[in-house]
Parts: sequence; structure tokens; C-alpha cells
Amino acid sequence: MFITLKRVIKSGWANFSRNSWLATATVFIMVMVISLVTSLYLLRGMTDFLIKELEAKVDLSVYFQKDVSEREILNAKEELSKLSEVKEVEYISSEQALEKFKERHKDNPIILETLTEIGDNPLPASLNIKVFEAPQYENLVSYLQGSSFQNLIEKIDYQEQKPVIERLYTITSGLNTGGIIFSLILAFLAVLVAFNTIRLAIYNSRDEISVQRLVGASNWFIRGPYIFQGAISGFFATLICLLIFTILSFILSSKLETFALGFNLFGFYTHNLFLVFSIQLATGIILGVVSSIIAIRKYLQI
Repeated sequence: MFITLKRVIKSGWANFSRNSWLATATVFIMVMVISLVTSLYLLRGMTDFLIKELEAKVDLSVYFQKDVSEREILNAKEELSKLSEVKEVEYISSEQALEKFKERHKDNPIILETLTEIGDNPLPASLNIKVFEAPQYENLVSYLQGSSFQNLIEKIDYQEQKPVIERLYTITSGLNTGGIIFSLILAFLAVLVAFNTIRLAIYNSRDEISVQRLVGASNWFIRGPYIFQGAISGFFATLICLLIFTILSFILSSKLETFALGFNLFGFYTHNLFLVFSIQLATGIILGVVSSIIAIRKYLQI
């Protein structure tokens, strides 16, 4: 068994070396496919980061009537905190709201002067609520409208935030759906292209395969070298892709960080290097092996 395996490996390497131009073409195709798969993974990582950043900036504000006591508001906060969809609830007193308002408009003396003339603090206390997923805001509004403290609420700031929240949900759903569809199309094209490339290499050795079949060689002995050849192609394509993406992620990281809300591509790539390499290696070897198995089936049916 060991001798047979050694011969299969030796023959597979010989086929890979002998058909250098076909081997190069196969590796080139696999590099393209693995690069697309890797790009899709990195893009998914970036979009997940951007979505989390955008979700962190979106919240729902509940403003209470001026005569509502702090204790009543804190009781409402405690009730909301128990909801499974609620990630965080922040209480902002009317004094804190006033300080934030002044800070935000410190360069506008007209607004500050108007505020001084009013005398009393016109800003109500509020609760800023964040949920885990954007679609949950709609359910939260329904809950607030039927809550035990509904009569204490002056305003729910959702309609102004709704377009942003809905847009965020649309982007999230679109990216997830698009990623799945693109992955399926990519997988089909990858197998098709690699299959035809490897099939051409096997076609050049059809006479040799026929002779082996006629003298009684087993299917494993005939198929083995081409499976190993496909695995070799996938391995070399993986190494090339790993080098390319290491260089590209380092070069593009600083440029991408400026307009992607601080996403560090190189940091994400190196942090997930083992997973990236595993995805690339699995894609390359599985692609080469499966394509070889499919391509040689015709020549084993004699």
C-alpha cells in the first residue's frame, strides 16, 4: 500500500512537472478563484465591521414629560433593560441634555443667547435605547406605545431615525443575500473552469490511461496521480494567494481605514490569518481534487 501510494504521488508530481504550461494555467485559474473567495471573506469582515459601527451610532430616544420624576424614569429604564432585544439603555437628565446642547452649539451665539433668555431648562429628560439588531426598533416602539409608563412619555424619537434604521437594515440584508448568491455563482464557475483545465491535461494523457486500464491497473492507481496533481495545483495556488493578499492588505490598509470608519484591513487579515489560509487551502485542494475526479471518470469507463 505504501509503495503504491509512493508511486501515485511520484506519478502525480511527474504529470504536474511534465505538463508545465497546463499546470501553470490550472494554478492561474485557481489563484483567481481563491482570490475571489478570499476577497469575499475580507469584504464580509469589513461590512460586518461597518454595520456594527453604524448600529452603534443609531439609537431610539424616549423623551418624558417635564413633571415626571427621576425615579419614574429610572423605573422605566429598569423595565426596558429586561427586554431581550435591548442592548443598552442610557438615562439622560434634563441637566445633562442642556449641557450637551450647549456643547453642540457652542459656536452659535444666537442659539445660546436665546437659551439664556428663556431662563428655565426647556429640555426634557430622556432614555437613549440601543438594540442588538436594527429591525428590533419597530418592535420596541410598539412595546413603548403599550407600556405601563406610556402616559409619562412626551415623544418617541423614532420617525426621524426610521429612514436611517431602515436603510441600515436594507444594506445588511442586501449584503448578506448578495454574498450568498455571489458565493454560489463563484463556486459553480470555479468548478467549471478548473474542471475543463484539468480535463485538458488528462486528455493529453488519454493513451497512457487507456494502456493502464487495459493491463489491469485499478481505478485508484489511475485516478490517484491526477487527484494528487489537482491537490498540488491547489496548494501552489494557495501559497501564491497568501503572498498576494498579505502584500495587498498591508498596502491598502491605511488607505481603506480613512473612509471605512477605521476598519484596519491588515489587522483583520493577520488576526484571522489561520482561518484565511484554511479557507484558501480548502478551496484550492477541494477544487483541484473534485475537478480531477470528475474529469477522469470518462477514461475509467472502458
